[in-house]
Amino acid sequence: MSVVPTPNSAQANSATRWLVEHGDALYAYAYRRTRRADVAEDLVQETLLAALASRESFDARSSERTWLTGILRHKLMDHLRRAWRQRPMSEIEEEGAEDMFDRGGHWKAMPPFWDKTPGAQLENAEFRDVLHKCLEKLPPRTAQLFWLREAEEMETDALCQELEISPTNLWTMLHRARSALRQCLSVHWFGKDGR
Repeated sequence: MSVVPTPNSAQANSATRWLVEHGDALYAYAYRRTRRADVAEDLVQETLLAALASRESFDARSSERTWLTGILRHKLMDHLRRAWRQRPMSEIEEEGAEDMFDRGGHWKAMPPFWDKTPGAQLENAEFRDVLHKCLEKLPPRTAQLFWLREAEEMETDALCQELEISPTNLWTMLHRARSALRQCLSVHWFGKDGR
């Protein structure tokens, strides 16, 4: 039987303070990337435990929130690596949608009524809501990968290394995500009210 060490009062005070001051921001960061409340809560808890274990190494060259977010990012990548290794065969064998993108990942034909840049579209709150609903329709790992690459602008080499996947697998998953998102956005955004 293993015994979980009980934190001393200084550690408990640090963890409580971090949770009060940074918990919401850490949770929001984790939730946006996992889209699951239970996973986001677990990741925040793991982050705070890791921070307690390594708080002596915090040298205050950055803010506490930046330091905690860095720890959370590593915990998130560990979670994603585990999830990638355990993904169901149905996702691996999933057939892609029609071939709408060239080998470089660019659209062969732009969606109808795409008169704004993607950045300008993202500033539109209604569009963001539709985009998030479309992302929720993707398999979780595919949505996470798309978000890390496109929204977080994580380099493809870093993604492949962090998730321990091949570039071919990465581009296949991104292609599937883009295809599915295009179909969903074509129906729920671009085709709606003549946008």
